Amino acid sequence: MNHKQDIRFQQLQQWLQDFVTDKNYSLTPASSDASFRRYFRLQQMDASFIVMDSPPEHEDNHAFIHVATLLEQYGLNVPHIYEQDLQQGFLILSDLGNTPYLSQLSIETADELYKKAIDSLITLQLIPCENHSLPQYDAALLQREILLFDDWFLQRHLGLHPPEWLAATFEFLTQNALEQPQVIVHRDFHSRNLMYLQGQKPGIIDFQDAVIGAISYDLVSLLRDVYIQWSSAEQQQWVGYYIEQAQQHGLLTTEQAEKFPRWFDLMGLQRHLKILGIFCRLNYRDNKPNYMNDLALTLNYVYQVCERYPELQNLYQYLIEQPKIAAII
Repeated sequence: MNHKQDIRFQQLQQWLQDFVTDKNYSLTPASSDASFRRYFRLQQMDASFIVMDSPPEHEDNHAFIHVATLLEQYGLNVPHIYEQDLQQGFLILSDLGNTPYLSQLSIETADELYKKAIDSLITLQLIPCENHSLPQYDAALLQREILLFDDWFLQRHLGLHPPEWLAATFEFLTQNALEQPQVIVHRDFHSRNLMYLQGQKPGIIDFQDAVIGAISYDLVSLLRDVYIQWSSAEQQQWVGYYIEQAQQHGLLTTEQAEKFPRWFDLMGLQRHLKILGIFCRLNYRDNKPNYMNDLALTLNYVYQVCERYPELQNLYQYLIEQPKIAAII
């Protein structure tokens, strides 16, 4: 814990004095993530809560509260907000436990867990978009994200100059996202942000960056997760389950359902190119090197999609011909 964090921790403890009923409470680190937020587990008597330390100069706590309230209103299992201090960036939340999906996924459990996650995703996507002031996942944001691949993976990490045709490839992927039905998108709907709760719907965390965007985005985050890999046959089975549920609930027409596998592939490629850039940025800018261990799996997902589509052969050939990139796999 650095000096600045230590001062915030003291401020947090002082703030908690107004809310704790048991002065013998314990406050222990629960987790941190790829942002400036930190989480602590507050335990007093038989009750357990999560305390979020989210510096307002770095994090949009209004967005967190807005999205949490919205998702809870529609029956999704998100942390309930008990107390908040927006000026200091402190919140007390319900505790969804410390068992992420990632720790529970196995050959035996995956089918049940993924179908439960997909059921929650359908609930999320059924929330009417027009009544809520979430940002649009528009062309500008999609392009800004995918440029992270160029800026941080190709140039900063590998020292490579981007080829001239790369901008056209980025535009191709952007148009794929924009032509899809637009729904509420979590943006990080994967095994580290879903909590396993026995006999309950999965807990959903890290949702504050939600936007209105492409219907395939969250499913590809879930099934082509950069922290765990499943076979193509397993992915296809769960994509099939999603399409069936989405059609039953009126989210996809028959024509859209036929297009969905292509949407899914190309949306995944956009996401994984972005993630390659984000992992490198976390390493070089934010001094969080552990994410570099996940470059290989992320790059494998990129290869798998590129080799299947004629429109992506430039990118595929470029990637496989670069010794610095091949060395990552």
